[in-house]
Amino acid sequence: MGVLQKKPYLTEQEYLAFEEASDVKHEYVDGEIYAMAGASLQHNLITGNLFFNLRAVRRKGGKCRIFSSDMKCRIEDGIFYYYPDVILDCGTIDSNAHYTQQPCLIAEVLSKSTARTDRTEKWLTYQKIPSLRYYLLADSLQKKVDYFERNELGEWFYAELEEGETLTIECDDYHAVLTLADIYEDVIF
Repeated sequence: MGVLQKKPYLTEQEYLAFEEASDVKHEYVDGEIYAMAGASLQHNLITGNLFFNLRAVRRKGGKCRIFSSDMKCRIEDGIFYYYPDVILDCGTIDSNAHYTQQPCLIAEVLSKSTARTDRTEKWLTYQKIPSLRYYLLADSLQKKVDYFERNELGEWFYAELEEGETLTIECDDYHAVLTLADIYEDVIF
């Protein structure tokens, strides 16, 4: 039988220093860190398609910024740090160059190993972000996108993006439209 040991707790500052020096990305959940795994071809194509379509709209002007999976999102005053696959942030520019705090949209690309966490733990945490209006879950194993949208009263609504439908993303002066074809361009299952 093994000897019980206390699991180390990292403060937010310790995590940020550790992460800056690390060659591997880690997410932070209230003092604990979790290494991130690599992604599949489909995962990368879907992430790229989301980023490209959202960024193409931003190129027309406005203050919103689009980030892919290398930007951390700081949540609940530093209790959580996640690396969403795509972030649309229309808030004020943060003073820290390593994370963002005011996303309007977060998109996660689901895989066998991440789907449960993205649908439960992360979704429960992301709902606490006051600026968040859209949460997209794009499946990397099949052509399927689920999304949540927050209305003006703070209520969340769920839908599945179906063939022929469009999803309109509106944040401040930013306005984009996504379809399944946009999200799954060049993806072969």
